[in-house]
Amino acid sequence: MKRLRITVEGIAYDVTVEDLDATSAPAAAAPVAASPAPAARPAAAVAAAAPAAAPAAAAGPGGVPSPLAGTVISVAVAVGQKVSIGDELLVLEAMKMNTSIGAPQDGTVAAINVTPGTTVTEGQVLITLS
Repeated sequence: MKRLRITVEGIAYDVTVEDLDATSAPAAAAPVAASPAPAARPAAAVAAAAPAAAPAAAAGPGGVPSPLAGTVISVAVAVGQKVSIGDELLVLEAMKMNTSIGAPQDGTVAAINVTPGTTVTEGQVLITLS
């Protein structure tokens, strides 16, 4: 048995790993509770994480942010078109799965900020409704 510490997104976890190829009989080990010990994130990681939050904040009233990073497959609306809550606005593809993005409110399409084939990030404003 080996005790290891794994850090994921700045949070440290203590784990116990059993080597199955070891010649000795495995010893029964008491489970080790994960002890999230906040570790200081490198300045580069903090700086890289900051821009991701900016597009979501920039959504503003009427902005429809992307719920995930992916590629726009199709846009189902046009500028000036009236939409009702739940109407399909566009389809995103991420990890070989298509996700339909619906209108979060009733309104009129004021702007379409993406075209099919555009790669988007989480929080990026896709469409603006008025």
